Amino acid sequence: MATLPITKRGAEILKAELHQLKTVERPTVIAAISEARAQGDLSENAEYDAAKDRQGFVEGRILELEGKLSTAQVIDPASLNAEGRVVFGSTVDLEDEDTGVKVTYQIVGEDEADIKLGLVNISSPIARALIGKEEGDMAEVQAPGGVKHYEIIQVRYV
Repeated sequence: MATLPITKRGAEILKAELHQLKTVERPTVIAAISEARAQGDLSENAEYDAAKDRQGFVEGRILELEGKLSTAQVIDPASLNAEGRVVFGSTVDLEDEDTGVKVTYQIVGEDEADIKLGLVNISSPIARALIGKEEGDMAEVQAPGGVKHYEIIQVRYV
């Protein structure tokens, strides 16, 4: 089975969500199902149906998280020594060649990606264009609005 890269921070977030689902959500749903059963006829009991639906979601998410964590290759960006190259987990400071706007992105796994926080998915066009490059290199990114040209200002492993 293929491993999925994830940063140490991302793995901790998934573990925390899994713990929350198992220790808080699951018991809450079980209690709601018991309470709905006590009300009698289950065929027309909306609370029971809603609780069973919620239970299905919680159990499905638990299985999904356990599967992801079992195949995860946890990478601590602070322990990387990629000699200045852009790799998974690195934080990259870029400057748009056309506008001069500076941006900072960290290359992370699929479950961690959030462009508003500067976290880009390893399989995104910008991450693919940056991987393997070094400080001072130019990266050409095929964006939805057209081709963008970035200069890599700095590569950090934090």
